[in-house]
Amino acid sequence: MPITLTSYIDVVSSWCFWSEPMWAELKKRYAGRVDFQWKIAFMDKTGLPVSREQHDWFYRRSGMMMGSPFMLKSDWCEHTEAEFLAPNAIAEAGKDLGETEDRIRLAIAHAALREGRKIGDWEISAEIAVKASGLDKSKLLARAQSPEIEKRLRASTAEFTSSK
Repeated sequence: MPITLTSYIDVVSSWCFWSEPMWAELKKRYAGRVDFQWKIAFMDKTGLPVSREQHDWFYRRSGMMMGSPFMLKSDWCEHTEAEFLAPNAIAEAGKDLGETEDRIRLAIAHAALREGRKIGDWEISAEIAVKASGLDKSKLLARAQSPEIEKRLRASTAEFTSSK
């Protein structure tokens, strides 16, 4: 019987970021025996920090809990967003264009959480994705901004929240 393991993520979630080393280890350990996939589940607005101070406090706390030698950067976030469509849609669109590995979403997460880049901007997220994958930027942006991608993201978010 084939086994599929699905990780529901938001590209800019710090907890998703912290889980990446274990995800990579599981993929390595069970390669060929388990089908690994990821789907987007937008973070709920009620769980998003409302200020830079609150965001930095959260990053200090989670970094300490994870024993991280570095602190994540909150500079990427404006603290007015209800969700982060651009980075998640760019990562999802990459799958449609043949980038089925984790490179795009990991590059966007790194750019935001480690470098503080403003990945809420479609152009910035697309540039990061193109650098990581070699995909055509105009095709990636067109696909990411399509109604089909947003519909798929909303459906996978609903799938995740209904399974809680």
